[in-house]
Amino acid sequence: MNPKTFKIKNFGCQMNVYDGERMGELLGAQGMAAAADGEDADLVVLNTCHIREKAAEKAYSDVGRLRREDGSKPLIALAGCVAQAEGAEARRRSPMIDLVVGPQAYHRLPDMVAEAARGGRPVDTDMPALSKCGARPARRRATPSAFLTVQEGCDKFCTYCVVPYTRGAEVSRPWDEVVAEARALVDGGACEIVLLGQNVNAWSDGDRGLAELIREMAKIDGLARIRYTTSHPADMNDALIAAHGEVEKLMPYLHLPVQSGSDRILKAMNRSHTTDTYLRLLEKMRGARPDIALSGDFIVGFPGETEQDFEETLRLVDAVRYAAAYSFKYSARPGTPAATMEDQISRDVMEDRLRRLHERINLHQLAFNRSKVGMDTQILIERIGRRDGQMIGKSPWLQSVHLDTDARPGDLIDVTLVSAGPQSMAGAVRERVAA
Repeated sequence: MNPKTFKIKNFGCQMNVYDGERMGELLGAQGMAAAADGEDADLVVLNTCHIREKAAEKAYSDVGRLRREDGSKPLIALAGCVAQAEGAEARRRSPMIDLVVGPQAYHRLPDMVAEAARGGRPVDTDMPALSKCGARPARRRATPSAFLTVQEGCDKFCTYCVVPYTRGAEVSRPWDEVVAEARALVDGGACEIVLLGQNVNAWSDGDRGLAELIREMAKIDGLARIRYTTSHPADMNDALIAAHGEVEKLMPYLHLPVQSGSDRILKAMNRSHTTDTYLRLLEKMRGARPDIALSGDFIVGFPGETEQDFEETLRLVDAVRYAAAYSFKYSARPGTPAATMEDQISRDVMEDRLRRLHERINLHQLAFNRSKVGMDTQILIERIGRRDGQMIGKSPWLQSVHLDTDARPGDLIDVTLVSAGPQSMAGAVRERVAA
């Protein structure tokens, strides 16, 4: 019997969140309904991440936990990058899995669910060039801050990364398709759109790049804020930097992963930048938008990383003064060149370096937050806070701001930022304005 209710559990990146939303829309178009919180679903989709070993192992653990007390289980779909990387092997590893669908084939999910309900065991990890986009239903409802994937895949082949193998080569969605979806999201309730891509600033359509797309989106009535992530330094061009200084709706925030402060390690990672070219990019960005909040990614414990290499990473963090940053222990992924490199770093050393890096990043994040205390700005209300009457929203610099207000998700609120902690800020309401 075909399932009537579903749940989708997303792991990993924001693109998986977007893909999960679109899979939900596909299933909804077939008459299925999302199961309520706390209720069992007839179908569970695990939308997985393969970037780090821990995320992949968590997905398999969740499969086992889906068996019910009476021995029954829902129909289980393994989706996303683990599905792409392991294919039919995933089902042999966990026989509870009923179907396996990769991130470029999920437009076939309803047909695969129907096949699995009939007793089939479908697997689809084909990687056509974004054919899924035209097969998806039109957007109808949106959250106040909505994701919009414009680009997928990666041609950079960093030696630690599985993305080129699980998401394929860089492909950009067409201009008209992206703009139409952006308009639909705004019509559906979004007042902020976050453009997504593995290398989002590599997006192009003919001679038009991401800067031109952002300028076009800024013309959409009702759209108050534009963001994009994740960028690669190699694709950060002058036109995009100029847009940060000229497009009012483009928020003053840039996430630009560097991964290491050591040129020797960057070369081993096959990153195309050096610390010098990276810092010069950020200098140009700050010249265009002096109040920009800068964010980055770091990997500690890459094979061969010495204490001196790590100290160079700390010096880079001090030079940039990140408003936020994400750091991870190196995780060897099967099939990547780095997995077979000599001089793999011990877990104890990685954990010590990660702790020290977190401490340094947190110092700069707190300093950035404190620099905004006393400033008048707007926040976009996103969700209910922990206390009665408390709401939480995002500042233009992507800080979480909590305050007491009767505003609802989707409202833009004039506030004064009154205090700062390392992870969030407090605000006081000044005046509500229409989005």
